[in-house]
Amino acid sequence: MGTRSADPHGSKQPDPAGRKRAPAISGDTPKNGGDPSQAHARAPRVAAGAPTITPLVLVKMKVNGDPVTIAVKSNRTLLEVLREELDLVGTKQGCDEGECGACTVLLDGEAVLGCLTLAASCSGHTVRTVESLAGAPHLDPLLDAFDRTGAGQCGFCTPGMLLSATALLAREPHPSRDSIRRAISGNLCRCTGYGPIVAAIEIASGHEPSAPRPPLPGEECPGQPLPPYRTGSK
Repeated sequence: MGTRSADPHGSKQPDPAGRKRAPAISGDTPKNGGDPSQAHARAPRVAAGAPTITPLVLVKMKVNGDPVTIAVKSNRTLLEVLREELDLVGTKQGCDEGECGACTVLLDGEAVLGCLTLAASCSGHTVRTVESLAGAPHLDPLLDAFDRTGAGQCGFCTPGMLLSATALLAREPHPSRDSIRRAISGNLCRCTGYGPIVAAIEIASGHEPSAPRPPLPGEECPGQPLPPYRTGSK
């Protein structure tokens, strides 16, 4: 049987099956004068189903008057960062679609929806949540008025309502009833019918409510007072 002799010029013998040989790759240049366009033909591929790495973004902002520096994923919303990273759970998570208004916060004094606002876009800005409203003994007028009119029922919509009202009163200290209704039109409430909420904002602005407050449950038919407690009675 004959033997195949080596080519003195180092060229490769043709494949008997007629298959083309890919040029050897060493760095970016193929050996033996191969096609340079094939230099990266064997670059590693990302396996199917491999997790996508989301880059981190450094965010510097003021939250309720305090400077905050935090590294967050670029796709994280302001709502997620407030609740899950900063533990400010007063801001409620509702529809996540910008429909209910439960996640309303203030960004540079303007009411925005936390579920539709990227945390990365808040760098260099000021954020206020419901936790910034003063409690006792110097109670914020809105908190006081909401309590007096029964505007907070289940309470889920209340933080968003309070911040929408805060933004309104900051730009319009004595709003009309129509202005109040427009300001809270993006905040859904399934308990109060909005009457007590509108009345509360009117009271907080220094106006007497233009419509009488609806009675609280039990006010229309108060029960008899309980007999005095006697020690040792059974």
